[in-house]
Parts: sequence; structure tokens; C-alpha cells
Amino acid sequence: MQHGLPHVGRALFRAGPVSRASNSSFCISSPRSSTQKLPFRSSPLPHQHVRAFTKSSFFTSDWYKKMTGQENPQTTQEVKKYLQQSHDRIFENNKKWAEEMAKKKPEFFKDLSAGQSPDYLWIGCSDSRIPAEALTGVDPGEMFIHRNIANLVNNIDLNVMSVVNYAVRHLKVKHVVVCGHYGCGGVKAAMTPQDLGLLNPWLRNIRDVYRLHQAELDAISDADAKYDRLVELNVIEQCRNVIKTAAVQLSYAQNEFPIVHGWVFGFKDGLLKDLQFDHEGELKQIQKIYNLNDMA
Repeated sequence: MQHGLPHVGRALFRAGPVSRASNSSFCISSPRSSTQKLPFRSSPLPHQHVRAFTKSSFFTSDWYKKMTGQENPQTTQEVKKYLQQSHDRIFENNKKWAEEMAKKKPEFFKDLSAGQSPDYLWIGCSDSRIPAEALTGVDPGEMFIHRNIANLVNNIDLNVMSVVNYAVRHLKVKHVVVCGHYGCGGVKAAMTPQDLGLLNPWLRNIRDVYRLHQAELDAISDADAKYDRLVELNVIEQCRNVIKTAAVQLSYAQNEFPIVHGWVFGFKDGLLKDLQFDHEGELKQIQKIYNLNDMA
């Protein structure tokens, strides 16, 4: 099962039990051997074991550390207090934001309630470190956003297909952006020789990207450079998948938009890299096989 896959990710993901992720969205544990003693019993655990498990496994919140100065909560009461505070702060932040926006732009919420006409459809990764509106500097109402693991555009995923169809045919977006990011945990997980359960069929799309570009990727000896290039190639293939849709082909034939773009975000400098995806050239190549424009 593993023979046809590159094994550059093996060392990166041989980390043992699940731990916090520092540079990626995923942290994957190695399967236990049949002889390894399991840490949990089938019977109810004593109260102190529940508390210890909570402390060691579930609290990896940077906000908790900033708020309390502690690595982890020490008691179950502290856990409950933290959960309530982390919930309440969202509403506090929301109230401040609403007040600031109303003060800065008195007509903002009136305009927002009138409807949306965004210029951009953003298809990005679910990674929590990539706030699309913040890093692009656009306001609410300017960007229609869809996110999933590893920014995939799968033709049998009704979610992303519905988003593309609605954005192109009804919102009349002018640009469709597929944005990946370096250090993507989804890409790394896809290249790990391990059974990832429900993620297997989803991440197989990225393995397929590797297969399509195997000669280029196998020629890259540096593991980090190989992952970075796979991130870029994955974005390019997802851009092609966007162009394969009837909504994009028909709209472009009628209106000369939307234009499909491939970008990659870098954590090291916070900048977007334009992969210079050739929308028109790719469309011509794709329509040799995937032509859905019956108006041509």
C-alpha cells in the first residue's frame, strides 16, 4: 500500500501520541502496537485521572496562557471558568467591533443589511491562522468565502460545488481565488504513509496531485522544498478544477469573468504569493476535454 508513495513525511509525523501542532494544522499520532499497554481502562476513571487527562491533552490554548500565565488549568473548576471566559470574550469582541464600525462608518450596517455583491470568491484552507478578510484588507461584503482542509475543489463535494455555482451565477463574482499556504498540515498528512480514517478519501486528492507531478517532485531532494512545491501544485490543480465547472466556463464566455487565480500564503512573512495561474490558457487546454460550454 505504501510502495507507490514518497516517504518524505515519515519522520515528520512519527511523533507518538497526539500533541499540539506548531507549524501545521494536523498533529498525527502513530498507531499503537498490539503489545503496547493502553493508558485507559474500560471502567470509569477516578476523579484525579480525569483531571490529569484534561490538563495534559485538551488545553493547548495560547489565549489561556496569556490570560492566566499558566501552562494548563490545575482544577476542574479552572477548566469551567476558562470555557466560560473563552465563550464570553467572543461576544465582548463582537460588541466592541460593532460599536467601532458604527462609529467609523455610520451607514455600514444599513449597507450590509441591503445585500451582498462581492467581487471575490475565496477558496482557502480551514487553518485558523489564515483570516482571509484580514490578510487581504477587504471589508465584510467584499469576499465570498469557502474553506476546507487543504483548499480542495472536489467535483463530488456538493458543498464547494454549491459555493462556486452560487458565487459565479448569482453573485457574479469577478475573481475566484484558490489560496493555499506553506506548511499546510493537510498536504503533509496526505504524504504520510498512515491510515487516517475518514480523512483518507479527502486527502487522496492531494496524493493524486503528487502522482500527476511525480517526476518534478521526486527530483526535489529537500523535504521542505518538496512540500512547498506540492502546496503550490495543489493550488494549481484546484484552480483547474474550478475552471472545469460549467458555471465558470459559461460565465466567462458570456461576461469575460470570473478570472481564476492561484495564491499561496506564507507564515514567515505574512505575504501572498501569486502563482501566475494562466486562466485563459488553462481554459483553452481544459476545454479540449472538459468543455461544458454549449453556447460556443
